[in-house]
Amino acid sequence: MTLDRTIFLFAGVMVLISVLLTTFVSPHFVWLTLFIGANLIQSAITGFCPAASMFRMFGVKAGCAFR
Repeated sequence: MTLDRTIFLFAGVMVLISVLLTTFVSPHFVWLTLFIGANLIQSAITGFCPAASMFRMFGVKAGCAFR
């Protein structure tokens, strides 16, 4: 799996987890959902994603979307 697909998978799982936490645990977890969305917007504009740096350190093969 390339870095690009790993990032998309990670973002999707995190959004689903944050929605479940918001629904079943506390409405304050909506802030996690907002943080994930803001990070996705930031990475789309700048091309830098902190999660991509983390996955790169774990040895995930580079894709073409993230530096």
